[in-house]
Amino acid sequence: MNFKFKRVFITGAAGFIGFHLSRRLLEEGCHVTGIDNLNPYYDVKLKEARLEKLMPFENFSFFKTDISDREGMKKVFENSEFDVVVNLAAQAGVRYSIENPHAYIDSNVVGFVNLLECCRHNNVKHFVFASSSSVYGANTKMPFSVHRNVDHPVSLYAATKKSNELMAHTYSHLYGLCCTGLRFFTVYGPWGRPDMALFLFTRAILEEKPIKVFNHGKMQRDFTYIDDIVEGVTRIMGRLPEPDPTWNGDDPDPGTSYTKYKIYNIGNNNPIELMEFINVIEKVLGKKAKKEFLDLQPGDVPATYAEIDDLIKDVGFKPATPIETGIKRFISWYKEYYGSN
Repeated sequence: MNFKFKRVFITGAAGFIGFHLSRRLLEEGCHVTGIDNLNPYYDVKLKEARLEKLMPFENFSFFKTDISDREGMKKVFENSEFDVVVNLAAQAGVRYSIENPHAYIDSNVVGFVNLLECCRHNNVKHFVFASSSSVYGANTKMPFSVHRNVDHPVSLYAATKKSNELMAHTYSHLYGLCCTGLRFFTVYGPWGRPDMALFLFTRAILEEKPIKVFNHGKMQRDFTYIDDIVEGVTRIMGRLPEPDPTWNGDDPDPGTSYTKYKIYNIGNNNPIELMEFINVIEKVLGKKAKKEFLDLQPGDVPATYAEIDDLIKDVGFKPATPIETGIKRFISWYKEYYGSN
């Protein structure tokens, strides 16, 4: 892949998506500067193990920094030049946002503004940022389209991600900063987060403990394999958003703009019911799960389903890894990493 932007700054480089994206770009010869605060939201050893895979690359630099640290961020930018900034640092998790709201404001709002300011003052060509399928909130019309309003979030996490989209648009309008937001749909795969369903289910089944099946198994998720996410991100990084000549303030399109701003969904475009997902895990592990059926949790949505027409049209890519393949790869990694039989 001939990638025209070679100097890339990735926040959350020790995180699940940040690690995979960093490794892909490093292998393609990009100079990657990564930062991460290595916070203890989940096992720091897992984050450190990801970093150990990146450190041997001569074209990789790492700083332990928090994006909410304004002066720390300024120093990183003052000492380097970046073509593209990819923001993957965020306080993640829908349910945790109910328990610890301030963590989300510090990282996802304060930290995001710090990044926008750094991009504005340092001639960054393209600011790409992770949004989330959670912004669709109370929307029920499927599949979820970037061209429909997302004004009814059902978790603080979702509200912070929607605020990121609004702030990025403002900086595009005021300062001409090219901004692209990516709404990821239920990302899974090797080196994944321990708070995500696949990780939780695999661990519990292997340890013969019950798994919590919310909404009595009637949840639907557009499970998207990590390699598909990374492929989508790398293609979008090299495509600067252009003003939409058809944009009309009388009937505003939320997915595009009169300025250099664009939103994409990156999802598998194929929602899977939770029970089917569990069945595949059981089949790969060769063990049955002990299931504890529970109601829908506060902040959760019953279904997600990505409409990805713009992604296909603009960068010629459609995620397509089936869950059977993705789950098998995750479990293979899990057993190797944890030494489990």
